[in-house]
Amino acid sequence: MVDKLRQLGGFDERVLQALLDVPRHHFVEPGLAAQAYLDNALPIGYEQTISKPSVVARGLDAALKALAPRANLGKVLDIGTGCGYAAAVTARVAVEVYSVERIRALHDLARNNLRALRVPNLRLILGDGMAGCPQGAPFDVILSGAAALTVPQAWLDQLAVGGALIAPIGDPQQLLLYRKRSATAFDIQPLEGAKFVPLKSGLT
Repeated sequence: MVDKLRQLGGFDERVLQALLDVPRHHFVEPGLAAQAYLDNALPIGYEQTISKPSVVARGLDAALKALAPRANLGKVLDIGTGCGYAAAVTARVAVEVYSVERIRALHDLARNNLRALRVPNLRLILGDGMAGCPQGAPFDVILSGAAALTVPQAWLDQLAVGGALIAPIGDPQQLLLYRKRSATAFDIQPLEGAKFVPLKSGLT
C-alpha cells in the first residue's frame, strides 16, 4: 500500500512512515482484513467508511506542506473519528490530536480499536463535530472526514492564526485547504475532487 503511494510521488516521507506504523487491518472487520491494504474505502457500519489510505495521506501531506517548515502538525482537530484509523495515523505526525465522533457506537469502536495501540497523544471525544471542540481550541490543523456544503463557522473560529483547515466542501465535493491569515481572513486553495460521507449534526 505504502509502496504504491511512494511510487505516485509527492507525499511527505513522514506521512508514508505514519501509514507504515499503523496496522490498517486492525481497524476493519476480520472479513475485510484481506482488503485492508488496498487503496479502498471500506464499510465500518452505521453508513460510514474507513477512509482510503491515499485520502488520509493527501490531507496530512497538504497540512504538513502548509505548515512548513514546522516539524509536525502541532495540535490537530480530527472531525469524524469513525473506526479511529485516520486519527491514529494523524497522531504519528502531530503533537496532540482531538478526534470528535457523533455516533456513540463508532466512538466506542474507535476506543476499542485504539486501546491496544496505546496512542498517548490522541483524545477521543463524543460530540457534534460541526461544533468543533471548544475545549481544545485553538488548533494548528483541522481535518474533516465528512463533507459539508460550507465550512462550519466553529471550525474557522477554532483554527489558530497561521493554521490550516482541510475539508471536503460543496456539491460536487472539492477538497479545500484554508489558511488562516488573521482572525477573519483566509486563503483558500482547491486540492482535488473528493467523495466523502456527508457531515451531519447532533449525537446518535
